[in-house]
Amino acid sequence: MPIYKWEGKTLKGLVKKGEMEAPNETAIRIHLRQQNIIPTKISSKGKAITISLPFGKKVKQRLVAIFTRQLATMIDAGLPLVQSLEILSSQQEHKVFKNVIRDIREDVEGGSTFAGALKKHPATFNDLYTNLVVAGEEGGILDTILTRLANYIEKAETLKKKVKSALVYPATIVGVAVIVVLILMIFVIPVFESMFKSAGQTLPLPTLIVLAMSKLIKKYILIIIPGIIVFFYLFRKYYHTESGRAVVDRILLKLPVFGLLFKKIAVARFSRTLGTLVSSGVPILDGLNIVSRSAGNRTVETAILSARASIREGETIAEPLGRSGVFPPMVIQMISVGESTGALDSMLSKIAEFYEEEVDVSVANMTSLLEPFLMMFLGVVIGGIVIAMYLPIFQIASAVG
Repeated sequence: MPIYKWEGKTLKGLVKKGEMEAPNETAIRIHLRQQNIIPTKISSKGKAITISLPFGKKVKQRLVAIFTRQLATMIDAGLPLVQSLEILSSQQEHKVFKNVIRDIREDVEGGSTFAGALKKHPATFNDLYTNLVVAGEEGGILDTILTRLANYIEKAETLKKKVKSALVYPATIVGVAVIVVLILMIFVIPVFESMFKSAGQTLPLPTLIVLAMSKLIKKYILIIIPGIIVFFYLFRKYYHTESGRAVVDRILLKLPVFGLLFKKIAVARFSRTLGTLVSSGVPILDGLNIVSRSAGNRTVETAILSARASIREGETIAEPLGRSGVFPPMVIQMISVGESTGALDSMLSKIAEFYEEEVDVSVANMTSLLEPFLMMFLGVVIGGIVIAMYLPIFQIASAVG
């Protein structure tokens, strides 16, 4: 934002001067009048230079949820929006979020709508948030809308944590296994190899295989590690292309165990988001457009956009969603009933609650099933290496005996 130099007089006639960072001159005048200073001269000094660090820029949704709920409580209690934003800005500890709230307050104070001020910060407040605020401002129910938004964000974050817990555990176990195997292959196996050479005996096949793998890994480790990094980098680049994301997301939904979990997550997210939008008065076509961008899976996004195009042609919501093959029959039936009875928002909320519980159960079941499987995996890999190394020792002991 630009910096302005200002001059003014107090009610006692004293001349005051200063500098202030603000979006426009109007914001300066309002601020000075609040300080009982009558502005006599305001001139632009130039744009403020801010030094930002490469980390800590992203505002976590947990903070956004707390901010939203507190703002809803203040507005419901009768506090003006500008004053509420001023209070929330002053008590906010996250520096980036503090600046965001301050900028929003200054924009609103300068005459902007709350939704218009939020739209200037898309990294913190997404389309769903700003569109619901527009509906709240136009309908005079901003406090109600903000409460719904806070509930939505909290439930979305809870769902995200469940997904992370389902994926982090197996990834951690496999990662630890890979590190242990690399340590064995690079540092431990060569010690056994030198001992076997000095004994001069014929080694069994499992031992020869493990020794060959150890030599290979030790020789090419400086190529293997950069190769893995390059592979993941190229995969990420491919995933960020239109065709790449479509292919990967389609495969994810068809995975044996995780595919069903990802589909349940997509249905829960779709139902919760669309239900929140519809209950807040957002038109169904606009709602589907917003939901498609927050689907998290390109296959689901394509199905929603295809349904939106069909709805524009006069079809119901349930018919094109059913043809997509992404949404389960029960979901289609419940949406159809919701449309026919005029209770689509409550029906979508029930679908979301059901599938969020299904995600809970799936994550718990998957974790309990993965534990013995991963233990068996570790036992086979690491135990196999250890046994292969001790086979020659057993042969020597039996020969001596």
